[in-house]
Amino acid sequence: MSRFYITTPIYYVNDHPHIGHIYTTLVADTVARYRRSKGDEVYFLTGTDEHGQNIERAAEKRGIAPLQLADEVVSRYHSLWQDFSISHDDFIRTTEERHRLGVEEMIRRIEANGDFYTSHHEGWYCSSCEAFYTDKELQPGELCPVHERPVERRSEENIFFRLSKYQDALLEWYDGREGCVQPESRLNEVRQFVASGLRDLSVSRSQLDWGIAFPGHPGQTVYVWLDALTNYLSALGFGRQGKATELYDQYWQGDSPRVHLVGKDILRFHAVYWPAFLMSAGLPLPTQVVAHGWWLRDQQKISKSVGNVVRPDDLVAAFGIDSLRYFLLRDMVFGQDASFSDEGFIDRYNSDLANDLGNTVSRLVTLSRRAFDGRLPPTPGDGLRAAAEEHLASYQQHMEAYAFQRALESLWKILAETNQYLVANEPWKKLKDPEALPQVSQVLWQSLEAVRLVAAALLPLLPEKAPEVLRALGLAEGQGTALEWGELPTGSELPAVSPIFPRIDKKAYLANAEVAPSTPAKASNKETTLQDKTPTPSDGETSAPSPATPSPATPIPAAPGPRADTIDIEQFFATELRVATIEAAEPVPKSNKLLKLTVEIGEPEKRTVVAGIAKAYAPEELVGKQVVVVANLKPAKLMGVESNGMVLAASESGQPVLLHPQRAVPPGTKVR
Repeated sequence: MSRFYITTPIYYVNDHPHIGHIYTTLVADTVARYRRSKGDEVYFLTGTDEHGQNIERAAEKRGIAPLQLADEVVSRYHSLWQDFSISHDDFIRTTEERHRLGVEEMIRRIEANGDFYTSHHEGWYCSSCEAFYTDKELQPGELCPVHERPVERRSEENIFFRLSKYQDALLEWYDGREGCVQPESRLNEVRQFVASGLRDLSVSRSQLDWGIAFPGHPGQTVYVWLDALTNYLSALGFGRQGKATELYDQYWQGDSPRVHLVGKDILRFHAVYWPAFLMSAGLPLPTQVVAHGWWLRDQQKISKSVGNVVRPDDLVAAFGIDSLRYFLLRDMVFGQDASFSDEGFIDRYNSDLANDLGNTVSRLVTLSRRAFDGRLPPTPGDGLRAAAEEHLASYQQHMEAYAFQRALESLWKILAETNQYLVANEPWKKLKDPEALPQVSQVLWQSLEAVRLVAAALLPLLPEKAPEVLRALGLAEGQGTALEWGELPTGSELPAVSPIFPRIDKKAYLANAEVAPSTPAKASNKETTLQDKTPTPSDGETSAPSPATPSPATPIPAAPGPRADTIDIEQFFATELRVATIEAAEPVPKSNKLLKLTVEIGEPEKRTVVAGIAKAYAPEELVGKQVVVVANLKPAKLMGVESNGMVLAASESGQPVLLHPQRAVPPGTKVR
């Protein structure tokens, strides 16, 4: 067993949390859970940055004390992290006494090394970044390079840190410690910044009351980044005495991993300033600083300062926390930027969760219960083992590299292999053949075992839904969590399955989102806490309602005049529509959209009809169903299979929905 320390940035309390905070924290949570599943002793830290001019101004704007504002926002974070099942071990606040002691000890050590001096400072200052920028770094129009907002010219007497002294030492760290900054593209950016020449850094402010007083320098307040970065040590007991330093000794001293997870916009502070402070103080450096990209909306970083905040209340309230966790982990290539949209979320949900995972679980459980009297198959097998183990090894490699998108792709390859295996063996055709049941048992058990492995691997990523999948496979709490082939029991009771990821009607959801009033949605059993109940104009957006929210009444339009594309009754009756019963269904080779259906259209006529419904319907669930077909359509070849007719279906959000009679009628019955 080894120790593993992972931290998120501490978040500003000048406004309520949004999707950027959610993403960083759930990534850290995923890493922490994954490490615990491997047997590591993990310490996971998050918290809030409560000092600085940003907070002082935000509180002043509301007419309250900065600490009161901080208390309000911190309570929101606690509630939000509980809703998202964040498994942090500690939550540090920079207004705590333990943190002040850590900052003072850090300053004492740096001062003892002779790395502070007092000087006059003038430059362009961004209050949102709490940082100074040079003329070269600004965007045209004297705008902050991060927030694209005007900066202000400042001149004051400050305490400086001799950052330039550590230029060579930093470059040696980057080159000598492989992976100290990840991904590689971010390391190159940082190395180039340092190699271009470092200037000494102002580490105090003279025009700020809300912060930690700089020891020994009356009228000076500790610069927010020297203050904030020290939280990674103060939370562990740095600056205190005796037993209070045990966590620091265990998780910061020695060779165990010390990982800071940050957004790319604060990489410089964590990969340049912070290691330089630590070098000066004679303290160990982090083993890794890992930077992810931004979530964008309209090609801009999602940020309260920019004014395009996303607080996806309704997606969470309607479809669950884990659905959003999955989207955020699956749709960002870690280290690069990604675009957030409700439509993208719904498409990913329907495709991956509702169809690939949810339908596969439902399909297998239903077939197994039918074949083996409500029990798991009695005979195991190894036909899918090699493929499952290969993809699990890939999953683990990607998880170690923070490539969550690739890790999930590896798990979904197991689901794809499983479905191909089912199609090749067609167990649904053999359920009534006693001699074939041993083969059916092996096929279904292996398929269920492959799904179990996927669910077990998903536990760090989907902590609520993955256990639900395991329960659907008949496993008790804590059972079936090992990533080793063969843990699924045989012959034990298998409960009836209900939809784990019900399909979203995208068209209806988005239509409601466009027209309904911006009232925060509520989950059925608890209220979501992603945004204020009474959002202010500074929130930058209004929230979409849940799918259950009714749209305002729409006036009935006047009767339209004759349309140019109308047909007469004779033309309509030229199309022969008949009810058909599906007797067999199978995929068309080399196509992921087409199914080959054998249908009966009146005794004794049987036909082959090819239908593009494979993404919405599994072959076995179609057998015995009645559908409506165009019976007098000219034959056509689709992917080499001759189709004699066409199945009628409605289109719901781009997905086919088959039409069928309300009650069974004889095959061949005409539809008029």
